Amino acid sequence: MIKVFLIAYLILLMGIVTMAQKNDKPAYQLFNNKGKQVKYGKMLVELQKADVVLFGEQHNDPIAHWLQLEVAKDLHKAHQQHFAIGAEMFEADVQLVLNEFLSGQVAENNFEQESRPWNNYKTDYRPVVRFAKEVSIPFIATNVPRRYASMVSGGGLKALEHVSEDARRYIAPLPLQVDMDLPGYKNMLAMFGNSTHGNTKSQHIVQAQALKDATMAHFILQQVNSGKKMLHLNGAYHSDNYEGIGWYLKQGNPQLKTLTITTVLQEDLDKLTEENKLKADFILVVPASMTRTY
Repeated sequence: MIKVFLIAYLILLMGIVTMAQKNDKPAYQLFNNKGKQVKYGKMLVELQKADVVLFGEQHNDPIAHWLQLEVAKDLHKAHQQHFAIGAEMFEADVQLVLNEFLSGQVAENNFEQESRPWNNYKTDYRPVVRFAKEVSIPFIATNVPRRYASMVSGGGLKALEHVSEDARRYIAPLPLQVDMDLPGYKNMLAMFGNSTHGNTKSQHIVQAQALKDATMAHFILQQVNSGKKMLHLNGAYHSDNYEGIGWYLKQGNPQLKTLTITTVLQEDLDKLTEENKLKADFILVVPASMTRTY
């Protein structure tokens, strides 16, 4: 009789646990690229083995920004002073004032006024910059200055032929190779109305995107070549499907071990949708109802 009651109790307990799990409200779920759920600790073990981690975000997603900071802290624990952080959100020509802030030479308000930060800097990126300052590690402004991207989107890569040597310090080495057959770039061409005869404006927009990807890869490789492991923060489209920045990193160093994270929104966090599989090595799934930072 006691055995029967014990079995009934265990069944009841399992039912309660299952119901509690169904009624839980998780803020995120991690998956590998095959769609299997993974714990943060298991992902971190893999990230620690990489030379470069590209963390693709949705720019207004608070969960992604929080997790970027946590990944930065944990990778720093693993690599200590052989670690650097880089970000699309800062353009390469503000590296001087960024370095001056990190070293304590200029006040934070001066840095924030002069570094052309994004509108959501204070909520979304300031914490990770402050962390880099706190532990005295490099924070690298990797993006091409927008004036040069604008030149290319308006006139194509040939618009860069006559920029000064000073300007070239903030741009990936020229001439720039762009593979228009990469699926991500082909999707952009279609999005902007490319025809079978070619749409020059669409091609220029894609070339500007490639300029950003190549320049970010260029400054990442500089850090890796100096002996640093690197966490890079960027919009997901710049690294999804192992293209964009990752493609240029591979051109620069085929032996480089790069791992990617992407951020997606789903109604259901229990299962990764087919369209989100294979986008990255790890997929951060956030509830579609999650509040936005802007």
